[in-house]
Amino acid sequence: MTNDNFDVAIVGGGPAGSTAAAVLAEHGRRVILLEKEEFPRYHIGESLLPFCYFTLQRIGLIDRMKASHFTKKYAVQFVSSDGRLSTPFYFFRHLEHEAAQTWQVVRSEFDKMLLDNARQLGVQVRTGVEVTDFLWDDDRVGGVAAVGPDGRPLEVHVPVTIDASGRSALAAKRNHWRRPDPYLNKVALWTYFRGAARDTGIDEGTTTVAYIPEKGWFWYIPLPDDVVSVGVVAEREYLFRETNDLESIYWREVRNNAWIEQHLQSGERIEEFRITKEYSYRSEYSAADGLVLVGDAFAFLDPVFSSGVYLALRGGELVGDAVHAALTEGNVSAEGFAAYAERLCGEIEAMRKLVYAFYDHSFSFGRLIRDHADLACDVTDCLIGNLNKDFTELFDAVSEQAAIPAPLPHGRPKYGRLSSLTAD
Repeated sequence: MTNDNFDVAIVGGGPAGSTAAAVLAEHGRRVILLEKEEFPRYHIGESLLPFCYFTLQRIGLIDRMKASHFTKKYAVQFVSSDGRLSTPFYFFRHLEHEAAQTWQVVRSEFDKMLLDNARQLGVQVRTGVEVTDFLWDDDRVGGVAAVGPDGRPLEVHVPVTIDASGRSALAAKRNHWRRPDPYLNKVALWTYFRGAARDTGIDEGTTTVAYIPEKGWFWYIPLPDDVVSVGVVAEREYLFRETNDLESIYWREVRNNAWIEQHLQSGERIEEFRITKEYSYRSEYSAADGLVLVGDAFAFLDPVFSSGVYLALRGGELVGDAVHAALTEGNVSAEGFAAYAERLCGEIEAMRKLVYAFYDHSFSFGRLIRDHADLACDVTDCLIGNLNKDFTELFDAVSEQAAIPAPLPHGRPKYGRLSSLTAD
């Protein structure tokens, strides 16, 4: 089967792909989205930043979010390894907007909501369709080849292809573009509990970051239906120093934080232990002629500040606008995506610097604010996802305590001839 009736093909229906599809559909573009899984499907990454609001508002989902059963999130708090709890950081004390209340989401439901929204806006959504290759029009990507749920081949010829294939990272892996972050080589191990302790009132949905030795940490995210998501992130060598048994590792680390241990005493584990590695990476290139990457297909950053869904939504919005502009101008070459890449890499770098500081043993947020009270707003803007601003003063101050990484040199479009993407 061959189909040439679209302006854009999107590979992947997660938050980045669904958002890009919705934005393009609202621009009047003909979009086909190909997703290999059937939704709803499981995914980790349940905590939204306040600035997710503005992308969700643009694509028409705020009313549905307000009507959902997702846990309302007003704050984030930090817990030392001996169980001492910080005062919750309430977003509304910095952001006078209803965006200051965000959500802890069940990703299977949230992602389906995004995908259904794209469908309702006129996107042709095809699930159970696995993209297997890119098609070529001379030296540029000209679409995709795929296999449908019935095993029959499908080709889609389009001017622009958006790779939103998530951690599968179709283009980056096939063309050997994926580059690990040199320091953020963490491992995450997590599971779910029902009946574990949770706070009351507006504190019920607070995200808790609880420290363990060696600058590792737990997330504690209250979800609907009395469920909490609880995971530990640390260096692989630290976690696996004694055993490879996931359950033993998990409970050993629980005992390393008094607050986590106490809160889980009343809980019953309801799911298996899950693990992921190769946590932080970025593609060497963000685009080529006829091709542009977004979401986890382009980059993933350590989740300590819950930036993953925000960067997927924001990237989807930015790439949707960029692709629409390229089609309008009749120029879908790599150069047309340079501004998109600069904007997205800039936002990722702001959060990346804060993540590096978090893992630096000599760094303290408390000391930073005591020494530089005038920069408290900049710290807050980073934490809520207001990343499109100049943070030079903030990170000059952070560098007094911690080593700040240089921006990664890659992540921009690939100019010139692109050899065919081939399977590893």
